[in-house]
Amino acid sequence: MSKEEEFRKLYEEWRRKTEELIAKFPERKEVFVTSSGIPVERLYLPEQLDDQYMERLGFPGQYPFTRGIHPTMYRARQWTMRQYAGFGSAEETNKRFHYLLRQGQTGLSVAFDLPTQIGYDSDDPMARGEVGKVGVAIDSLEDMETLFEGIPLDQVSTSMTINAPAAILLAMYIAVAEKQGVPAEKLSGTIQNDILKEYIARGTYIFPPQPSMRLITDIFAYCSRHVPKWNTISISGYHIREAGATAVQELAFMMANAISYVEAALEAGLEIDQFAPRLAFFFNAHNNFFEEIAKFRAARRIWAKLMKERFGAKKEKSWMLRFHTQTGGSTLTAQQPDNNIVRVTIQALSAVLGGTQSLHTNSKDEALALPTEESARIALRTQQIIAYESGVGDTVDPLGGSYYVEALTDKIEQEVYRYLDKIEQLGGAVKAIEQGYMQREIHKAAYEAQQRIESGEDIIVGLNKFQIDDEPQPEILRVDPKLGEKQKEKLNHLRARRDSAKVEQALSRLRAAARGTENLIPPILDADRAYATIGEICNVLREEFGEYRG
Repeated sequence: MSKEEEFRKLYEEWRRKTEELIAKFPERKEVFVTSSGIPVERLYLPEQLDDQYMERLGFPGQYPFTRGIHPTMYRARQWTMRQYAGFGSAEETNKRFHYLLRQGQTGLSVAFDLPTQIGYDSDDPMARGEVGKVGVAIDSLEDMETLFEGIPLDQVSTSMTINAPAAILLAMYIAVAEKQGVPAEKLSGTIQNDILKEYIARGTYIFPPQPSMRLITDIFAYCSRHVPKWNTISISGYHIREAGATAVQELAFMMANAISYVEAALEAGLEIDQFAPRLAFFFNAHNNFFEEIAKFRAARRIWAKLMKERFGAKKEKSWMLRFHTQTGGSTLTAQQPDNNIVRVTIQALSAVLGGTQSLHTNSKDEALALPTEESARIALRTQQIIAYESGVGDTVDPLGGSYYVEALTDKIEQEVYRYLDKIEQLGGAVKAIEQGYMQREIHKAAYEAQQRIESGEDIIVGLNKFQIDDEPQPEILRVDPKLGEKQKEKLNHLRARRDSAKVEQALSRLRAAARGTENLIPPILDADRAYATIGEICNVLREEFGEYRG
């Protein structure tokens, strides 16, 4: 049998399986056509068969998933439009959630304020001046109940950008669902839960690496049994890129961290196919359009090979890299903020052409403040226009076979493996972080990028070229300056009403569990149910685990 005949046989097998899938999960239309009436095929194949086609690309929904993790991709359903939102109080953020859902958003994504992210209550001296500023203030289960009031948690998937205290916020979410009558097994969503990138690039860590990794693997184990639809980690390259990394470094350091999480879970006694299908990833989308598309395609191939060949995963779902994308916050300019709408559109389009599963589009005013309702709506409309008017989702992997995109995909893959080999020589991601290797590489890349901007070698429209004199200042969102005092009052009322003995009992049980080896999620869940605050729970863990000083 010739290579062409063998290829056609494999293609017919893929087509037959895909048609069977479509019978169960129909595509959005019976026939896809361009605006001129030209039919759009589900998948386009090379005119000349390359010897390496099946090894490097394959068919969508099949190993190595370069062309996508689903056979029909967006022909069946669009990506989840998950706009990141959260500011001020739980009441204000709940109103914004309801507004975005009415505007057509299809998933929730929660931004928490800085005190919540590092495990302090709003009345802690460490929280002064930061309550509700960069996200919503959540002090206890009471705030979480308010945050999701009127939102049926069995019908909406929720992503939470929280890391060091991820177990506490996830447990609160489970407890809110219980109060709604929704069992944990029906909950779907993602918890970021990626502490290694905090040590590298972001800084919202609390505990040292080893107990932090224990909390992460405890979440893996607990959710695999009790919250099976939940993505237990969103391994993040986003913040690594925001710190100044290149596209290659974003992908390489994210993959190095992912390897460490997998190894930690295996050392904790979990089976690879028990937890791997619920691992998810979180990418940045920057302005270099074709490089970003190639990055997403290379990421799927690298992950599939790592899981199948290095870790011996047997389930196809363990090989699939599922990811969320957010457009690049660091690319937004305070100057001429309307230009940011164009930047975000280009970045969002690269994510869709790269095969993302969900997407957040930044608002035009985010270089100045948290987004206003109007700018958040424009950001959502950007996704909706791409989804419903552009036609880019009517065929799978439309840039597959592009000489440029395929060459970039291969080159990015090679450069990522070069970094992974170096990190392996250093003893893995944790050792590389402790030695400052990744941090130095990012700092060097960020410095070089800034030099190119300052010299004019790289042009940023409106910033270092095409400026406007006397530029008018737009209206921006301002958080209630009295919010900190209001949160303190709520905490005082909560502490006066709750069963103090029950809180102390729950915290004592948590302390005992932290000193031992049992899974920490059940005692954290009990503490949340008793209305212990995030600060009280984290303080118990601080006392037992210590704090990381960096």
